[in-house]
Formats: sequence, structure tokens, C-alpha cells
Amino acid sequence: MICQIQRWMDLDYWIPVTSALPQSRSGDYVPLSELLSITRTPIDLKRTPISNLNIIRKISFGGQIEVRTEREKEGYKGNLFLAEAGFLIISKINFIHGSFCVVPDDVGPVAVSSEYPTFAIDKQRIVPGYLNLVLRTDAFKKQLTRIRSGSAKKRIQATSVLDKAIPLPSPDDQRQLVAVYQKSMDKAAELEVQALQIERDAQQEFDAALGLTPPPNLPKRPFQIARFKDIERWSHEGILQRSVMPSEGSSEGFPIVVLGEVVDDIENGWSVQCANRQARDEEWAILKISAVSTGTFDSSQNKALPPKYKPRLKLEVRPGDLIISRCNITRLVGVSTIARITPPRLMLCDKLFRVVFRQDSPVHSEFLNAVLKTPSVRQQIEAKVTGTSPTMKNISKQSLLELTFPLPTLQIQERLAEEWQQRFQATARLRKEAATLRAAAWNDFIAAVFAQ
Repeated sequence: MICQIQRWMDLDYWIPVTSALPQSRSGDYVPLSELLSITRTPIDLKRTPISNLNIIRKISFGGQIEVRTEREKEGYKGNLFLAEAGFLIISKINFIHGSFCVVPDDVGPVAVSSEYPTFAIDKQRIVPGYLNLVLRTDAFKKQLTRIRSGSAKKRIQATSVLDKAIPLPSPDDQRQLVAVYQKSMDKAAELEVQALQIERDAQQEFDAALGLTPPPNLPKRPFQIARFKDIERWSHEGILQRSVMPSEGSSEGFPIVVLGEVVDDIENGWSVQCANRQARDEEWAILKISAVSTGTFDSSQNKALPPKYKPRLKLEVRPGDLIISRCNITRLVGVSTIARITPPRLMLCDKLFRVVFRQDSPVHSEFLNAVLKTPSVRQQIEAKVTGTSPTMKNISKQSLLELTFPLPTLQIQERLAEEWQQRFQATARLRKEAATLRAAAWNDFIAAVFAQ
């Protein structure tokens, strides 16, 4: 038997020695050291005002650049380096997760910190669009898993990247691969735009049917807090929203009700330490916030409940449950969805609410799900969020129960909800088609580059 000794710190990212990279259709793999060169051009902040720079704040896992705002630039202390348009930028920490990009011509040049190594690309041999795709393949990621250093947040060093290799078709073949892939992506984007337009039209028609007027624009002015009790849930936007929102609602034709007066209760789930994986068959599970954050119920977003805990049967999700997110970033706090198809043994987590309706409820669950998405109700929700972290805001049960909205008769609610649902199904079909196109485009790229 042959064995290999591994360092303890590498065990999380261990790959068997026998694992091999897939065969390339274009022949041998080419080292990145032949295609890229490390660049490090310091920016003299004494000669170049920081306000004139596009400083990268982060690169998303999908490769989108986010730059610092003018306020975020103020007081910046670290060193900055220049990245010209067409350069490759990677994140030392999250490169393996897709946090890298080729600087677009309409964005560059940009400034980066030392956490973002930059590389010049030999465009005679490799097309930037092809590089952006091939670095996202599993075959390349497999090479990265054993070169990260550091005991806390493991970082990839620029020099280590150059040791890795990629398949390299001819430049003409690369351009063809990118063009075919991009054509499918453009089509998918068109479908997403169509879905968004249907949503906007449906929202406007729903609001108009309820007699809702659009929320007023926030005034562009400073605001002072006069009462100490306002500080806990303070945000500039929230204070301004409360100052301009009508106190009795803004519907014409239907009575304005308070949510707590028309439902029995709002209950939240269980805070328990779960396994860091999805539940298997026959296991109980706890939903994650991401199960509802898109506005569509996704039962696969769950974590397995450890066997040492006894399931709480009253928290099991049932078909027809209206679930609301309790915490997230501000725009996702209070997002709601109907759990239409639910697998067994799935429970609510403490970060999710479930609406408990009365037996003779005056409000239809589908209607309430739709009304929670209206701009007037969303404005109320965002004005009530609390928390100091920009990435984890909260809303209390009481704040949700205080939401106000117009309430037609049940017959009208059912008609409006049915129309809303028809539009929602149309957008779901378009987005599913877009997702299918993107997946097919990626699979076709992989099949064209690697021999199966």
C-alpha cells in the first residue's frame, strides 16, 4: 500500500495524489507563467488625489467589480497599486470561489490593495474572455486547493498562481468558444429583462387595483434625532421614510388595516447548531435564510439537524405556509414566500417567521404574500429594521404586526392574488429558461475544452 504524509493544516483541502486533471482537447496544459506576468505598479497618493481613483472594494464571486464610494475613500490608509484595463485581478482569499476579473475597458484603470494581485495578459496567445472562463472550471480550481497559505483566512500568493496550467486552444478557437458562450448568456439576460418587466407591470397593476399611490421620494437633506428611543433602530433612510410616510396609509377605496388585527400570530423557528451540510433522506433539517431570500421557496436550502436533538414537530413547514425572513441585508429583510411543495421533516429556523392565520381569516395568504412586496409596505419594513451591521439587519415580530395595508373583500383578494400568481408563474418560466441556457452554455464550454 502506498500512502502520503499530509500536513495537518492541508487536510481540509486534501486531494488524493491519484486524482488527475481531465484531458485537454487542445493537447497539453500550458503553465500560466507563459501567459501572465505579475504587475505591481504603486500609486503615489501625494501626486494622485485619492478622489480621482476607482478603488476596488471587492470582486464578487461572479467577477463583478465593486468600487469604493467617495465616503469609503475618505481616510484610506493602505498602499494602492494600478491595474490597467485588460489586466487580470484576483482576490488572494476568494480566488478559488471565483473572485477575479479581467478589468473591462469601460472601467479601468482601477486601484487595488495588496489583497488583489494583478497580472498582465499575453493577448497574442490567450483571449481575456477565454481566460475568464477557463479559470472558473473545476479542473483549474482543483489545482488551487493546495496552494493557499495562512492559518485563518487562507491566501493564494500571486507566484503560486503562475505554476498552475490551463488548456490552451488556438486564439481563433478561443474567440469562437467565447462568442458561442456569450451569445447564450446574452439571450439569458434578455429573458431576465423580460421577467423583470413583467414583475414591474404586475406590481404597478396590483398597486393600482388597491388604490395605492407610489411612496414619496426621500428628501435629500440631513435629519437630526430628537428622541433617544429612535436611536436603536436609526438609519438616515429609515428616519427620512418615517418622516414622509402618511400616518394612515395611502389607499383609495379600501380600508387600511394593521397586520396584527387580521392574523392570529407570527411565529419564528428554532435556533440550533446544525450540521454544515444539507439533510439526507430520513434526516430532519432546519431551513436557512436563503430558502426564502429570492422570494421563491427553496427547500434545498437547509442544514441537517444533529441526531442528539429531538425535532420540534410544531415547527415543521407545511404546504401553504407563508414564510417571512426576519433578518438579512436591508432589501431582503421581510421578503416573503409561500411554501407550496414541502418535503417532510423540514423545520423553521429562528431567522424565519411563519404567519398564523385565523380559521375565519379576513386576509387571503396569497394576497398577503403579494401585498408584502408592494413599495408602500416595503418602505414600512425598511424603516423598521434594526441592527448596526450593514449585512445583517433585523425586524421584530411586533414591527411586522404593525404593518398597515389596504384590505379588499376576500373575493377581490382572491382575484388579485390569482392575477399576481399568473404573472409570477410567467416570470418563473422565463427565469427557468434563462437558467437552463446558462447551464447549457457552461456545459458546452466544458465539453469543448476538456475530453470527457
